[in-house]
Amino acid sequence: MRLTILGCYAATPRTLTNPTAQVLEINGHILLLDCGEGTQVQLRKHKVKFSRINHIFISHLHGDHFFGLPGFISTMRLLGREKELHIYGPKGIKEAITLLMKLGDSWTNYPLIFHELTGIGPELIFEDAKISVTTIPLSHRIYTNGFLIKEKLAKRKLNIEAVEAYGIDIAYYRNIQNGKDIILDDGTLISNNELTYDPAPPKSYAFCSDTVYTKETAKYVKGVDVLYHESTFLESEAQLATKTKHSTAMQAAKIAKQANVKDLILGHYSTRYKSIDLFKQEAETIFANVHLADDGRVFNF
Repeated sequence: MRLTILGCYAATPRTLTNPTAQVLEINGHILLLDCGEGTQVQLRKHKVKFSRINHIFISHLHGDHFFGLPGFISTMRLLGREKELHIYGPKGIKEAITLLMKLGDSWTNYPLIFHELTGIGPELIFEDAKISVTTIPLSHRIYTNGFLIKEKLAKRKLNIEAVEAYGIDIAYYRNIQNGKDIILDDGTLISNNELTYDPAPPKSYAFCSDTVYTKETAKYVKGVDVLYHESTFLESEAQLATKTKHSTAMQAAKIAKQANVKDLILGHYSTRYKSIDLFKQEAETIFANVHLADDGRVFNF
């Protein structure tokens, strides 16, 4: 599981910082989470192939989280994209994007499929043989979701030495990986545990975009490997966090501790602070495994 932070600062773009966007590579998928201004440039800068992005998840319709999307969609058309592009986001995202396309007479020449979200509880919005994506209800000034991405349990790994020692034909390998026992020609039953190794535990990632602190969030992200949680303010500005429906670094750490996650990544920093290290210092008073998102930073889990 590989996470590339394209942008992680609040509100407006600056010369050295970008608004929210990140790429998650997990089990063969490349997912784009939010798409603030400058996302295309950041994708090129970090050598992420546009053509490999087939699913984009938008948390909410504030500009610093989706104003880069119209440009990305348009560029895909100029690059000759033919395969489907799926957009998941709040109701209204289809109207916003298609109005721009209509006014500019720039309809895509590839299938652009919108999945508009209105649910107030967790909802499975994408699933295939490799991963699932479920919404995380968040509490912000407008309708907002986070996203919980989980790997599916992989097939068991063949113990080649054991399989060959028993002289098992390759035709049975698929059944063995699917957990089946094997009966030899002489009637001997060979347990699957003798022929395979356990697969690696499936990984999980929770993306919690803009939200006020609420204990409900911990319930939705319980036990995930990696939690990204916004931390716009420090505790000294907690009143501003409440007023604007954002979180502090300490509050993000409380969610991580309550949910018993393995790692916490902080982001969406207000630019009023001199150093983002202050966020890490504050969060570590509550939770140990704290990491700082920063534009261009890559996490491998």
